[in-house]
Amino acid sequence: MRQGTEPTLLKGARDAAARGDWQHAYQLLVEADASQLLNGPDLVLLADCAYASGHVDVTIDAWERVHAEGLRAGNRLMAAGAAVRVALHLLFDTALLAPIRGWATRAERLLEGQDDTPVHAWLAVVRSYERLLSGDFGSARQWARRAIDVGTGRDPAAAAMGRVAEARSVILEGEVARGLDLLNEAAVATMSGELDPLSTGVVYCEVVCAMQGMAQYDLAEQWTQAMERWRQGQPVGSIHGRCRVHRAEILRLRGSCIEAETEAFRACEELRPFLRREFGWPLTELGQIRLRRGDIQGAEEAFLAAHQAGWDPEPGLALVRLAQGDVALAAALVREALDHPLNVPSKELPPNTDLRRAPLLAAQVEIEIAAGDIDRAQSAADELTRIAAVFESKAMAAGAALAHGQVRLAAGDTAGARRDFETAAQQWGEIGAPYETALARMGLAEVHRADGNEARAVLEFRAAHTTFERIGAASQTARAAHAMGEVHQGEIRRSTSQTRPPSAAGSRDAENVFRREGDYWSVAFEGRIVRLRDVRGVQYLARLLAHPGREFHVLDLVNVDRPGPAEATHVMVPGLSFRDAGDAGEMLDARAKEAYRRRLTEIEDDLEEARALGDASRVDQANAERDFLSRELSRAVGLGGRDRRVGSAAERARASVTRAVRHAVGRIRAHHSPLGDHLERTIRTGTYCAYRPDPRVPVAWKL
Repeated sequence: MRQGTEPTLLKGARDAAARGDWQHAYQLLVEADASQLLNGPDLVLLADCAYASGHVDVTIDAWERVHAEGLRAGNRLMAAGAAVRVALHLLFDTALLAPIRGWATRAERLLEGQDDTPVHAWLAVVRSYERLLSGDFGSARQWARRAIDVGTGRDPAAAAMGRVAEARSVILEGEVARGLDLLNEAAVATMSGELDPLSTGVVYCEVVCAMQGMAQYDLAEQWTQAMERWRQGQPVGSIHGRCRVHRAEILRLRGSCIEAETEAFRACEELRPFLRREFGWPLTELGQIRLRRGDIQGAEEAFLAAHQAGWDPEPGLALVRLAQGDVALAAALVREALDHPLNVPSKELPPNTDLRRAPLLAAQVEIEIAAGDIDRAQSAADELTRIAAVFESKAMAAGAALAHGQVRLAAGDTAGARRDFETAAQQWGEIGAPYETALARMGLAEVHRADGNEARAVLEFRAAHTTFERIGAASQTARAAHAMGEVHQGEIRRSTSQTRPPSAAGSRDAENVFRREGDYWSVAFEGRIVRLRDVRGVQYLARLLAHPGREFHVLDLVNVDRPGPAEATHVMVPGLSFRDAGDAGEMLDARAKEAYRRRLTEIEDDLEEARALGDASRVDQANAERDFLSRELSRAVGLGGRDRRVGSAAERARASVTRAVRHAVGRIRAHHSPLGDHLERTIRTGTYCAYRPDPRVPVAWKL
């Protein structure tokens, strides 16, 4: 770099960072670093700005360089502090425990003989979370207490994180009230202004994650809203991806499934960086949203992609198999998940405890009833009730009441089932979960029908149908309609149309329907109704019709098929949008591949130590992490060490979408010529697709 230019770049970067413009600061620092390596405080600034901008790989690389610089300079505290930061980012962004332990051990050796400093507090945070993710809650609690004691007065952010870690430990040990108090203490620290922006975002995220893991949705939503207010104007990329998943979970609970899916998509975009096993977290949330909406194929793709990323897809995948009619496989999957849970360390999910079992048990009740095993279903419902009592969760209690109602109805105990369903409907209603409330009303309707009270049954079916239709739960909408029969289905549609405000386009618009009902779509246009089997082209049409005038890149529409071994890459994930106009280059650049290899070396070191200690659990964990990284690296490197390259995903998607849409329009034309003509005139395909009706003759659709 020419003399005089570097100071200008660095001054601009420092000024940008001071005003919170992390992305601009990052770009300036990268430019400065390209010609002459940064060092000292500017390298630390690069690490922080890279993290705030979502470049986790650069963050870790920068801290490793700070560590090496500290060692060269004989500055043990500097080297130890950098080692702790490497461990911390590996913890939050990869959950690869073997490398985390290795870097924490380096820091401990460098800190020997030194008085307590903020570095000691952060090391205690790392050790606490490492023990928490390993299921050693007692040790996690002790390390968390040390982080609080050392951090108080020295580093408020470390103390706040210590409180969160202690809270999660005591909660998992069954001290729920004490844990919630600690979480609130940590959360209050974020509102006091005493934490820096990066730490504020991390603590917010950790508090919300802990509360949602306990199904304390009211508290989680309160802090999510606080986090949303904070993050406005805080462009902290690596944190926002997690914020989006939490927001998607709350939106799904509140019945805003379309908005929830959008947030989950964006979370996938922001949590995709390499080494991120937690990429499976937003994918499983995406699968749950799609399952709720009745998009069974899309849910299956999301759950399988999550599993490929090293995440546990259950109970989602088992519920997909149930929806597909394979009851035996669904039962086998959920039983296997309960008997032999996957050990996937993650700070976003509690370890293999009762909290991990709760959603599996709720799914098992439904699946075992379908399989005809009432005893297993009863056992699962009983265990769910016990867990709800331990963790004082209203949502778990409501779920347990619903589960017991389902079991009692299947066993013929209509009186008991009625009490349970009424309790579940009331509790879910108080929580503000319309989908679950509607499920309870469906149960009540079935009870009334079994007791011969058709009028009450229809009332409950109608209430459930209205809710399912409003939130876009297609399969459940069809189920409720089918339960009432064709006469009652028509009555519901008339009632719904009377209660809704008229559309701006008049009565003609109300007749235009493009709605999924299980494996078929009901399509009404100009007074004529046809039914179409569900295929991808029809799904693409539905999305375009839902947003007239809006342009969608083909990669926003297509659910890319799972790649073969020669093409597998992180960027090819179902239903996500990618900026790829051709050959996207190497799957992993040289720095990323070197980072993978360093992590593999660290895992080998941990394996050797674990074997020497005879720690079988740690050996299994390290082996799993080694297999994961080796698999990821092998995908990016072909025969002879040649780099594999990302193909033209956009071009493949363009061709696929165009064929699918044309095929769907052709099928529609064969059954409904006027609609086929309308779609031919108004649907635009290509790299960007859109539905563009004549603005002089507006057409509104019910989807």
